[in-house]
Amino acid sequence: MQRNDRVNFGSKLGAILAAAGSAVGLGNIWRFPYEAGNHGGAAFILVYLACVFVMGMPIMIAEFTVGRHSKASTGKAFSVLAPGTQWKWIGFLGVLAGLLILGYYSVVAGWTLEYIVAALTGSFVDKTSADFVAIFQNFSQDPFRPLVWLLAFLLFTHFIVVKGVKDGIEKSSKVMMPMLFILIVVLACCSMSLPNAGKGLEFLLKPDFSKVNADVFLGAMGQAFFSLSLGMGCLSTYASYFGPDAKLGKTALSVGVIDTMVAIMAGLIIFPAAFSVGIQPDAGPSLIFITLPNVFQQAFGGVPFLATVFSLMFYVLLALAALTSTISLHEVVTAYLNEQFKLRRSRAAMLVTGFCLITGVLSSLSLGVWDDKILGLGFFDLLDFVTAKIMLPLSGLLVCLFVGWYLKRSLSYEELTNGGLQKASYFPLYMFILKYVAPVAIVLIFANELGLL
Repeated sequence: MQRNDRVNFGSKLGAILAAAGSAVGLGNIWRFPYEAGNHGGAAFILVYLACVFVMGMPIMIAEFTVGRHSKASTGKAFSVLAPGTQWKWIGFLGVLAGLLILGYYSVVAGWTLEYIVAALTGSFVDKTSADFVAIFQNFSQDPFRPLVWLLAFLLFTHFIVVKGVKDGIEKSSKVMMPMLFILIVVLACCSMSLPNAGKGLEFLLKPDFSKVNADVFLGAMGQAFFSLSLGMGCLSTYASYFGPDAKLGKTALSVGVIDTMVAIMAGLIIFPAAFSVGIQPDAGPSLIFITLPNVFQQAFGGVPFLATVFSLMFYVLLALAALTSTISLHEVVTAYLNEQFKLRRSRAAMLVTGFCLITGVLSSLSLGVWDDKILGLGFFDLLDFVTAKIMLPLSGLLVCLFVGWYLKRSLSYEELTNGGLQKASYFPLYMFILKYVAPVAIVLIFANELGLL
């Protein structure tokens, strides 16, 4: 597909919401509060904000630059910008990372549908802490039920991607992102109205700088990278659909602000509710499926209807956040197959959905009946380790090196200023961060994730 006939998003708002939807996901709602809880609350948040706007924004703009200037999917973009070179492997790495992440991410996304049904039918009422542990273990290890929800979630994603950029991705983003914001505001207000919620707000908003150390900085950098979906190819692919009047700097800022707001608002839901019943939300991945149902039942236990409604809204929120992310991951691979092999969008999407269904089934079964280990890890944990701790940091590092050192400086300036029509006084600082600061930060994240620090 050539530059002059490539489909674009229909509006600037659609582009921003789609890119924000790509960044906003389950990581904002369970991983951010967990990381904040383990690293000093408000102090961690301040460090995280610095990492987002100092490191995350430049890398995001770099991915936007690659996508819009090449007007190609992530898999082809680097070949377009650096023909005949080995830089092409960055694109392949992004496509492969997106494909593998979608396979196991859809398993967890499917769990949200199970919990929506459970909340809707009142299955959480009058349950104890031990009951919630048993409920989650019995469900996640069941060989059949998780597969039903995995298939349902992949089909939701497939249907939207097949509809195309404007009629599928953009339209769904314009519906789902406002819904997500409405739900998160309502839930935060309800949570903050609980007795003793002030303790949770104090923990979230009153910094304790005595807890700030090197581990906090590494945790914050890793969370910023994870939360903004850097290195997955999603942002570059979406940027290839940006129109010539889209302002890359302002779009990146908007995405960063929206993504951070969702993460902090998730903290405003979880911390006040947890502190109101004396539970510390530091349970890691099990937080949203074991700890929080227990928190919600205790917090609103005196009024079962409120507990049911609150739980239902929360898991709908999770499902929406997950869906916006699975759509973007699916589009990365679908767009590549569509362009590289000239497949119809429907055929390309079908291949992606089919492959992810297979990897999803294997991932789900590895949590229960299939307990064989590969390199000491179950299949689900292996995919998570390889993508999150190796492929994403490596991809982000290579993007920094490509745009910072290989790509012509004039090309980056042209994209950032829309051909000189927009001011970008921060361009020298942006390039300095991209060339020197961000690569060092990513290497530190890399080393920390692999246990080398």
